[in-house]
Amino acid sequence: MVDAGGQADTTASAATESPAQKSDAQWREELTPEEYRVLRQAGTERPYTGEYWDTHTAGVYQCRACGTELFTSNEKFDSHCGWPSFWAPLAEGTVRYIHDRTLGMDRVEVRCAACDSHLGHVFEGEGYGTPTDQRYCINSVSLRLVEKESPDGAPSRT
Repeated sequence: MVDAGGQADTTASAATESPAQKSDAQWREELTPEEYRVLRQAGTERPYTGEYWDTHTAGVYQCRACGTELFTSNEKFDSHCGWPSFWAPLAEGTVRYIHDRTLGMDRVEVRCAACDSHLGHVFEGEGYGTPTDQRYCINSVSLRLVEKESPDGAPSRT
């Protein structure tokens, strides 16, 4: 785990292997080719093609590579950009940020703090009416939605 200052949290159990310590071969075995391309090689899925870009199901979005809870449906909003958009992560320290100057752009990459997998990018000041004025633009293939059940046991919709 990484704290808000970007330092490793050494209180985590040493008995379990950290997902970030997996070899490239292990990641290739565990992930589909598209998951590997996006999560481990910082690729991007095509807009409007991912499974969650237009989903309104209540639940928690986990990192597809390691299962860390990253975002919830409460912070998800319709940005009409073609990728799932959130105005904040689930909690401070669940994601980390890297200044990304690839492809001639100046932006901030978002990675899973637990396994260092690429999730997407965060943009600020775009004028969305969200509490943070931020848009976490996240690849669907980087996420797995765990649906929240309603009191009757059926999946609930937001």
